[in-house]
Amino acid sequence: MTNVSAENMDGQPPLEPTNWKRYFSFSLDHKVIGVQYLVTSFIFFLIAGLLAMIVRAELLTPPLDVVNRTLYNGLFTMHGTIMIFLWIFPANVGLANYLIPLMIGAKDVAFPVLNAIAFWLVPTFGILLLLSFFLPSGTAQAGWWSYPPVSIQNPSGHLINGQFVWLLAVAISGISSIMGGVNFVTTIVRMRAPGMTLFRMPVYAWTILSAQLLQLFCLPALTGAAIMLLFDLSLGTDFFSPFKQGNPIIYQHLFWFYSHPAVYVMALPAFGVFSEVIPAFARKPLFGYKIVAISSFLIALIGTFVWVHHMFTSATPSWMRMFFMASTMLVAVPTGIKVFAWTATVWRGKLHLDTPMLFALGGVAMFLFSGITGVMLASAPFDIHVNNTYFVVGHFHYVVFGTVTMAIYAGIYFWFPKITGRMYGEGWGKIHFWLTFIGANLNFFPMHPVGLQGMLRRISSYDPQYASWNVVASLGAFLLGMSTLPFIANMVRSWLQGSKAPNNPWKATGLEWTISSPPPLENFEEIPTVTSEPYGYGESSRLTTNLS
Repeated sequence: MTNVSAENMDGQPPLEPTNWKRYFSFSLDHKVIGVQYLVTSFIFFLIAGLLAMIVRAELLTPPLDVVNRTLYNGLFTMHGTIMIFLWIFPANVGLANYLIPLMIGAKDVAFPVLNAIAFWLVPTFGILLLLSFFLPSGTAQAGWWSYPPVSIQNPSGHLINGQFVWLLAVAISGISSIMGGVNFVTTIVRMRAPGMTLFRMPVYAWTILSAQLLQLFCLPALTGAAIMLLFDLSLGTDFFSPFKQGNPIIYQHLFWFYSHPAVYVMALPAFGVFSEVIPAFARKPLFGYKIVAISSFLIALIGTFVWVHHMFTSATPSWMRMFFMASTMLVAVPTGIKVFAWTATVWRGKLHLDTPMLFALGGVAMFLFSGITGVMLASAPFDIHVNNTYFVVGHFHYVVFGTVTMAIYAGIYFWFPKITGRMYGEGWGKIHFWLTFIGANLNFFPMHPVGLQGMLRRISSYDPQYASWNVVASLGAFLLGMSTLPFIANMVRSWLQGSKAPNNPWKATGLEWTISSPPPLENFEEIPTVTSEPYGYGESSRLTTNLS
């Protein structure tokens, strides 16, 4: 029998499906939308990973011997674009969509219809990007940053070309993300349960609020720049064309004004996951909860004043270099506070090295390394020396994969019992972790020494002196690709046949652990009244609520 009624007896609209069909429907349930985001983004993650392995296959040997240069540039561009706009952003939004209403005691997000529209825009622009591979003119080749004048050249003469589709997709992505930002900020500010003060919110909620405020403040700059670049490409305007009195440097400012804060939009939710997972598996309260929470806002605030460090080689005045060098180094202070807090939480804790904890600790370790190289890149002389080399690529991948993707994996494993009502296979989870951790380091660490030696990024053939490190990096990439197989098998099998999960298998704190697994349709039978602080102590420390 179907689980959808034509119309309730009281004249209410039809109910949503309650079986697997709900994940293919225009659902308004934040939990369903969260799972839709996670599954959709993971499919695009696999596609982008396949593109990366083709790139690494080309770089396995110095000469060009796998794909031609045009296709290589397209693969390189689409890998970066899909990983950022269709994996990391949507995956973070998916976790937040599922968790935030549960964590703050709300029955749903503030604007459910807007939430659903924001999600369905994601597969729309994702399919647009993939279709560009089949255009006569080929896919976009100007890199995920799409600098003019390269990005406004149209040698094919086709009006609808790969670059046009790329810009259109990025503009749609920006609209989707702005919708999500409005929803998250409104939900957290206006829909917290009684007693859920700001300093009773989990750190994860603080990081999502900080990240989405950054989205709302900075993202319009990139969305507007993409639309203006689209006009230059297709309508003959001259906003950024240096051949028609336009200024390509203005595009760089607009792009990086968002795209460096975007790193914090990606990383802040990862910090929130670490702040939830580590206390649960260390059996200790989070050290310095209030300063860790406030540091999220400090990262967001300082992060809006660092974008020009990407432009130190773009005829930047000396005074501007000095200012943005200092501001970029300053952002290391609030991020360092978080690392110190996680370390102090682990110190003398009763560690349980289950899969979520392994991914969290591995992510923190790789973030620490990326932070060290980030401070190095903040220095203008060093940044100019390694500009446009693989050192920058290695640093960036330690952030977006080593930190953010590891955190997404940690979050999926941690909340998998809550989402599905099933336990995953712990043994396969640990195999997945070690394959991922080893593969990631083999892949991304060699980029640092070859970058210091001068190997430029976005090249398909290179000097043989870099060959040995590139072999290691390519083998690491292939291992990283293989690491997804046990994860997929584990998740699918566990969701279908895994053992039943208790409401709180980790003895964790938080409102989401006080309800059934999976949660009921409207989360709470009655809105809870929060009467205790988060991250309490010991077995009796779980968040307690008085149901009003």
